[in-house]
Amino acid sequence: MNGILPLHKPKGLTSHDCVMRVRKLLHIKKVGHTGTLDPEVEGVLPICIGEATKIIPYVLHLKKVYIADVALGKATTTEDKEGDVIEQKEVSSPPTDEEIEKVLQKFKGDIIQIPPMYSAVKVKGKRLYEYARAGINVERPQRNVTIFQIERKRLNDYLINDKFRIKVTCSKGTYIRTLCVDIGKKLGYPAHMAYLKRIESDSFHIDDTYTFDELEKAVDENRLEDILLPVDRGLNHLDTMQVDEKTKAKILQGQKFPLPSQKFKTESFKVMHHNELLAIYKLHKNEEIKPERVFNIYKNVGE
Repeated sequence: MNGILPLHKPKGLTSHDCVMRVRKLLHIKKVGHTGTLDPEVEGVLPICIGEATKIIPYVLHLKKVYIADVALGKATTTEDKEGDVIEQKEVSSPPTDEEIEKVLQKFKGDIIQIPPMYSAVKVKGKRLYEYARAGINVERPQRNVTIFQIERKRLNDYLINDKFRIKVTCSKGTYIRTLCVDIGKKLGYPAHMAYLKRIESDSFHIDDTYTFDELEKAVDENRLEDILLPVDRGLNHLDTMQVDEKTKAKILQGQKFPLPSQKFKTESFKVMHHNELLAIYKLHKNEEIKPERVFNIYKNVGE
């Protein structure tokens, strides 16, 4: 069983909970996710199964798209609605559409973030949330992230006194909670993130996801293949090298090859035989190519 399950992660479960539940449902140990979502966050969580777990390092860094609600007037310990309120200011005169748009554009591009205390970032071998729970304040490392797109997301007249919705396309490692707090500061108010949903994870979109109920039904009806995507679906961002049947057998043996005449835009690239994903290779010393991952998906390797 090899493939990618585009899961619609529900609220209330950790990403690890989702992995464990899939393992139990499918009776398979090789299961992993491609990017953590906090328990109270819902949305796209691609789950890699079997040989697909080998592609996880290649998709973790890809861009993500979120829908988030910025709530003005209150700052919390966790930077979301779950934390204790640590600062308040009445929103007696809500910002105008123009003011919001102007501030949002200031965050577009490369920005520096300081991760929240209630996060999994490690400092001196311990998670920040461990320090936070112990009441210990430590210096948090800055991180560089990229906001590719940020815009106001209108749902009818969604600006209700203290809250508005944004859509953010960003790089790996971006804390949307922190982004909401920083946006609030630019607007002159303490703020927190009131809602978050991941609607895209690279090429996986929320409209293409399946709930656990739908997964369970597919398992019961013995049609899991209807919802599992092929492994190479997670590697659309990599260049492709097509090989013939004879070369296919050598690829599956993990052999190195002289540098081909084909030019690659990505350092790593997938090797395919027609629609079969065989391996991920990379350029090596500008003289040859060598395998990084070899996939044991297709048994008829040829002679």
